[in-house]
Amino acid sequence: MSSTIAFQRGLQSLLQLLLPGKAQQVLAAQADPSLQDRIEELARKSTEGELTAEDREEYVGYVRANKFVAGLRRTSSRSAP
Repeated sequence: MSSTIAFQRGLQSLLQLLLPGKAQQVLAAQADPSLQDRIEELARKSTEGELTAEDREEYVGYVRANKFVAGLRRTSSRSAP
């Protein structure tokens, strides 16, 4: 089982509590532009091998958050009207 599938499976019961009636809002949610710019900067630095230890910690946090949001969106897309 992949870590993504395990992550989704682990969150499934919580998401079922949080998402009723919220599917379209979850699917439409966007990161604010300054946050998106920061994530893109860290992604570029990661690709180029230029992340500091502090940058790496921050980037890992954003990657984790992105996985959570992706799980919310996948679950929401299945429950969207």
